[in-house]
Amino acid sequence: MRDAYHEELDGISHDLVEMTRLVRSAMARATTALLDADARLAEEVISGDKAVNKIESEIEQTVFDLMARQQPVAGDLRTLITSLRMAADLERMGDLAAHIAKTARRRHPESCIPAELHSTILEMGQVAERMVAKAGSVIASQDVAMGLELETDDDAMDKLHRRLFKVLLSPSWKHGVEKAVDITLAGRYFERFSDHAVHVAGDVVYLVTGQRPEEIIEEFN
Repeated sequence: MRDAYHEELDGISHDLVEMTRLVRSAMARATTALLDADARLAEEVISGDKAVNKIESEIEQTVFDLMARQQPVAGDLRTLITSLRMAADLERMGDLAAHIAKTARRRHPESCIPAELHSTILEMGQVAERMVAKAGSVIASQDVAMGLELETDDDAMDKLHRRLFKVLLSPSWKHGVEKAVDITLAGRYFERFSDHAVHVAGDVVYLVTGQRPEEIIEEFN
């Protein structure tokens, strides 16, 4: 009975890693759809979000079932609670990738990203992909040091976000209010996506150590 119980716990971890794989793919395709005004690709991202939602629902059901049947305590209870939190963050990341895809679809056949911001948006997408990939590795390995790195990795996204606004607020901006709004929202989606990746890694750190990342970092400063 206990072996089956721990197999179910391991299954939750595998499902979480699969969610990171799915949302990474969604973000990559959503970024391409946004830059290339690719409506077909955007539709794939939007419809594909159902798979992420399904896994989150299955994780939630498994967690509640295990809590009812096994009445876990200590480390196992912490595993279940943090798993719920991580699944919710990853589900939201899927939603954010879909929001980017919807922006691309809404402006098709035009791209809402002007040439001078292409490289910035591309880099934001790449940073987001790398962060969720690392979050997946952290879940699989429970590597605390790697989990703590996500806090610093997020600085790159914040820097890109500031660069985006510098262009949008420049007196030389000539692409109108509508595009400015689209880009502002897209930038926010990228930023929030990365924030959720940090939250996921932070939950793994808490699961392993019983401390939040900021508490550990403070101890070393």
